[in-house]
Amino acid sequence: MSEHRRKPPQPQGGGRAAARRGQSGSSSGRRAAPRGATESPSDSYGSGSYGLGPYGAEGDERQSAGRAESRRAAQRSTGGRRRGAEDGGRRGGPSGPNGPGRGRGRAAGPPPKKRFIDYPRAGKYGAARWMPSWRQVTGLFIGFVGSLVAVAGIGYALVGVPDVAKAANAQNNVYYWADGSQMVATGGETNRQIIGYEQIPASMRYAVMSAENKTFETDSGVDPMGIARALFNMAKGGQTQGGSTITQQYVKNARLDDQSQTLTRKFKELFISIKVGTNVSKEEIMAGYLNTGYFGRDSYGLQAAARAYFNKDAKDLTPSECAFLAAVLKGATYYDPAGNVAVDPVNATPEKNRKRVEERWEWILNEEVKDGRMTAVDRAKITTFPKIQSPRSNTALGGQVGYLVDLAKGYLINNTDKTGITADQLQQGGYSIYTTFDKKKVAALEKAVTKVQKANIKPKERPDTDKYVQFGGASVDPTTGAIKAIYGGEDATKHFTNNADTTGAQVGSTFKTYVLAAAMKWGVRDPDLGATQAQDERTQVSPESIYSGKNKLKIENYDGTIWKDKDDKEWLQRNDGDESYNAPSFRIDLREAMRVSSNSAYVQLGMDVGLDKVRESATDAGLLDSSLASADFPSFSIGTSDPSAIRVAGSYATFAASGKQNNPYSVEKVTSKDGTVFDHRKIAKAKQAFTAQVADNVTDVLKTVVEDGTGTAAQLTGRQVAGKTGTTDGNKSAWFVGYTPQLSTAISMFRMDDDETKKNREFLEMYGTGGQEKIHGASFPAEIWHDYMEQALKGVPVKNFPTPEPYGEVVDEDPLPSPTPSVTESEEEEIPTPSPTPTDEIETSPSPSPSETCGTFDVSCQDTGGTETGGTDEGTTDGGVTSSPTPTESEEESNGNANGNGGGIFG
Repeated sequence: MSEHRRKPPQPQGGGRAAARRGQSGSSSGRRAAPRGATESPSDSYGSGSYGLGPYGAEGDERQSAGRAESRRAAQRSTGGRRRGAEDGGRRGGPSGPNGPGRGRGRAAGPPPKKRFIDYPRAGKYGAARWMPSWRQVTGLFIGFVGSLVAVAGIGYALVGVPDVAKAANAQNNVYYWADGSQMVATGGETNRQIIGYEQIPASMRYAVMSAENKTFETDSGVDPMGIARALFNMAKGGQTQGGSTITQQYVKNARLDDQSQTLTRKFKELFISIKVGTNVSKEEIMAGYLNTGYFGRDSYGLQAAARAYFNKDAKDLTPSECAFLAAVLKGATYYDPAGNVAVDPVNATPEKNRKRVEERWEWILNEEVKDGRMTAVDRAKITTFPKIQSPRSNTALGGQVGYLVDLAKGYLINNTDKTGITADQLQQGGYSIYTTFDKKKVAALEKAVTKVQKANIKPKERPDTDKYVQFGGASVDPTTGAIKAIYGGEDATKHFTNNADTTGAQVGSTFKTYVLAAAMKWGVRDPDLGATQAQDERTQVSPESIYSGKNKLKIENYDGTIWKDKDDKEWLQRNDGDESYNAPSFRIDLREAMRVSSNSAYVQLGMDVGLDKVRESATDAGLLDSSLASADFPSFSIGTSDPSAIRVAGSYATFAASGKQNNPYSVEKVTSKDGTVFDHRKIAKAKQAFTAQVADNVTDVLKTVVEDGTGTAAQLTGRQVAGKTGTTDGNKSAWFVGYTPQLSTAISMFRMDDDETKKNREFLEMYGTGGQEKIHGASFPAEIWHDYMEQALKGVPVKNFPTPEPYGEVVDEDPLPSPTPSVTESEEEEIPTPSPTPTDEIETSPSPSPSETCGTFDVSCQDTGGTETGGTDEGTTDGGVTSSPTPTESEEESNGNANGNGGGIFG
C-alpha cells in the first residue's frame, strides 16, 4: 500500500503553534526528516501543515513536537486513524487558510454539547470518569433527605391514632369436631375489660416503666435505634423485633387488624407512634398499653389479668403483684408459672417458667429502687413471691374440650413452618379450625375412665392410697395418624396438665415391643466377631428365639462379658415378684417372654441388639427422642422412658399399619375469611418404618399377650386385639397399650399431687390403690381400654390382622443346655411357683441384694455380689426430656420423673 493512503493517528497538541511552525518550516525550505529518523514508528506517518505526505516539511515539525506528544496521540481512543483524519479536518478543510486539506487545529471545531447530568463525567478518563463531583454528591444527598421528609410527611398525615375500644374486640376462633359440627368458639374478646387511668395502681405504672421503658415520662415515644435494629433485622431476614418504647408497644397491641411482620407495617407503626407521642398524653398512652397488653391465660388487659392471676380488681394489686404482672408482660408463654407446654413442651414447663418469672420479678423490684420509684425500705418488705391462683379457663372449655383446644392450638403453633399460623395470629382470631377429634369417641373414653374411677378409686375412704390418682389416654387412627380421642384429666378448668400429652409417667414393659422390633429389624450381634464387624454382621431373630427367663439374671454384653456399673458391680435383672420361668432350664422363647412379660429375657435381648438400635427402633415407630431416657443402662429396654399417651398410641399404630408410620396430628384444615390457610392433606406423608414382615410378626406376638397373657382383660368381642401391659418399679405408673387394625389406644394410670403450682412434685406409689395389693397394666388401665374400645368400634366392620410370614432365625442363647441338675436347698427357695395367671402382670420389682448373683443359665450359682439393680426406676425429667443417671451417678439414687412433664405436644 502506498504511504499517502495510510492515515495514522494525528497528534492532538499542535494547535495554532503547530500551524505557525508549519509556515515557518515552509518558508525556510527545510526538508522533512527521513522516514524512521525518530524512535516512534508513528513519526513516519505524520501529516504536514500543508498535507505534503510523509516527506514534507511536516515531518520535521513532528520531530520537533517531541516524543511525549507522539505517545499522547497513540493513546487516544481506538479509532486513532479516523480521529487523526477528523482532527485534520477540524484544523482546516480544503478551503482552509493554510492550504488544501488542513486547518488550524481545535479552535476551528464546534464546542462539545453539555449534558443535564454529567455522569459519567466528560473530559475525564479511567476511574475519574466514574467519580462523582462534590456538587453531584451534595445534590444527591439533599434529594434523598428531601424525599424522606416528603414521605414522612405524607405518612404522618395519612395515619391515625389507634382506638383502644376497637382493639378490645379480637375475633373468635371456632373449633369443629371431625364430623363438622361446632365444638367451641373462643377468642381474644372473651376476657378483656377496659379500665381508666385512675384505676391503675401507681406501683403498676412504675413497675412497667422500670421494666420496659425507663424514660417513658420524658421521651418522644419513639426509639430510633430500636426501630433501626428492627428494620435491619427484617431486611436481612433475621428475627423480627417489636418497638422498644411503651408507646410503640401500645401501637403494636392496638393494631390487631394488622399483625404482619413486614417493613410496611413497621413504617406505619413508626408514623403512628410519632403522632401518638405528639398528640396523646402519657396518661392515655399508659392506660392504653395496659388495657391492650396480653398477660396470658386468655387475659387481655390489666383488669382481666388481675382476675386471672390473683382473683382481684386491678386497683387492689400490691406492688409485689404489680411487679409479677410486669414480668408476665414480657411473654406469658415463658413467664406464667403454670407453664404452657402446649406451645413449647421443652422450655415452657411449670418449673422453668416459675424460675424465669421469679428472677424477672425480683429484678423489676430492684430496678424500681434504682430508678427512684420505690424506696429501699418498701423493697425490703417484699420477701416472698406473690401467691398465684391456678389457671381458670373459659367455662365453655370445661371437661375434655379445653384439652382438645389446647392440643389443636399447640399443633398449629408448633408447626408454624407447615401451617403458616403464628401464636400472635392465633390470638388475634378469625380462624375456623377443623380438628380430627371424634365427638363420640371422646365421650366414650371419658365415660370409661369415669366408670373405673367411681367404682374403685375412693380418696375419702383411702386417702393414703387413692388420693391424687390420675388417668390419661389417647386414641389414634393407624392409617392416617389422626388423633380421634384423648382423656386429659378430670376437667380442663380444674386439672390443667393434659395427661394425654404430657405426664412424665414411665411406660414400663410396654417398651419391650420396641426391643422385639429392633431385634427383628436390626438383628443381634455375633459374639465371636470384633466390635466393628459385629455391627455389620447381625442375625435377625425370630420370635421363637430362646433366652433365659431366670430371675436375678446376670446381664451380659453381646460379646459374653458381664455388664458392670460404674462401681464395677455386676447387673442383676429381676422379674416381677422375683419369678423365674421354665425352671430348671429357664429356657423361654421371645413370644412366651412377651406373654408373661419377662424382664430378664428382654433386657438381655436389648444388650445383644444394642441399646442404640433399641432407641432407634422406638423413634422409628414414632416416639420422640426427647422423651426417651438414657440408653446407657440395661433397664432402658424395660421402660425407663416417659413418652406421652398420644405418642405411645401412635407408635403402636405403626405396627397396626404393617410398619407404616404416621405422625399423630389433631388439625385437618384451617380456614379464614381469605380462604383455606392450612390443609393437612398437603403435608401428610407416611414412611415405612418397618417392613410388613417385621411389623406383622410383632403384632402376632402381641396378640398372644391379649389372648393368653397379661392382657386378657383387654379382649374384645369378635375382634382380634394386640397389646402390651406395663408397670414400673415402685408401682408408680401402669399402662395398657393395644390396637385393632382400625384403632390404637394407650391408657396410663399414676398418682401425683394435683397442685401444679408446687415445686418438685413426685410420683407416688400405688400399692393398695383401688383396694388392690398392686396396680398392674392388666388391671384398671386394661379395663378402661376394653370398655372404651367396645364403644369406639361399635358398628365398625370387623377386620383381622394380616397373617405374618415366617421371619428371622432362631437364636439360642444356650444351644446345649445341661441336664436338669440337682436342686440345692438355696435354689429351692428361689424357684418360683409356675407361670402366673394371665391377669398377673410380670414386670419389674425391687432390686436384689449384692449377694444375689446368677449367670445366664447357671442354676447352681453362688453369691458373688452383684449390684442392687434391675428395676425400671431410673431417670428423671427436666423440661420434658427424660434422662438417666450419668456414669458418676449411682443407679440406686436414680428416681422416676418428679416433674410431671413427659414431652408435651405428643411428647
